Amino acid sequence: MCGTCGCGEEGGVSILKPGEEHHHDHNHDNHHHHHDHEHGHDHHHHGTEIKMEQDILQKNNLLAERNRGYFEAKGIMAINLVSSPGSGKTTLLEKTIKTLSKDKQVFVIEGDQQTFNDAKRIEEAGAPVVQVNTGSGCHLDAQMINLAVKKLKVDDNSLLLIENVGNLVCPSMFDLGESKRVVIMSTTEGEDKPIKYPTMFQTSHLCIINKTDLLPYVDFDMEKAREYALRVNHHLEFIEVSAKTGEGLDKWVEWVLANSK
Repeated sequence: MCGTCGCGEEGGVSILKPGEEHHHDHNHDNHHHHHDHEHGHDHHHHGTEIKMEQDILQKNNLLAERNRGYFEAKGIMAINLVSSPGSGKTTLLEKTIKTLSKDKQVFVIEGDQQTFNDAKRIEEAGAPVVQVNTGSGCHLDAQMINLAVKKLKVDDNSLLLIENVGNLVCPSMFDLGESKRVVIMSTTEGEDKPIKYPTMFQTSHLCIINKTDLLPYVDFDMEKAREYALRVNHHLEFIEVSAKTGEGLDKWVEWVLANSK
């Protein structure tokens, strides 16, 4: 859990638009120093660690509720996209933006530890985007989203897609105030991901199984993947897609639009 893993100890969190990475400023809006994980850190006293974890999550959850209230008041559909690295989140986002932009204004928050690569790809796909670089941090939290939304200036009645840091552990613990959480797994990862990382699947509303175009070439059991996921969350919905070929993308877009009403 992040209260003991040490994330956030090396520098602050950068929240920047594409192009700003070349001239960092250090005002409060663009450079958020995230101190939640830094003070009172004691690796030798488990009671202290547990208390700190509880404090971090309580503070985050309060701000997440504020975010959620803001999104609801503004008619903003916020989707938190979570997965392990390399599942195809960014490619799926690019295709989603190009498909949905005719029906709905789309805004994107990109979360990564370093680089602006994904934010540039999203900008080229046609959506306003801010990049949140978490440094040593392994997840986005509600305060980062709060600051990023202010910088992004998200329109009322729009769609906000949040690409979380690639990690199936820590992001599962941090509510961002999102309307829906979507977990993405790919056919290259193995069908046992849901039982290896149950909390992420327990807290998600939809599971996208990506890279179906690779099914003939990989050892992946689709039925087992669904069975394992339903074992930890029997309410979970599923959509099978290939972000590369576009297969199944129409079902994903329909799901987004249906949940945006």
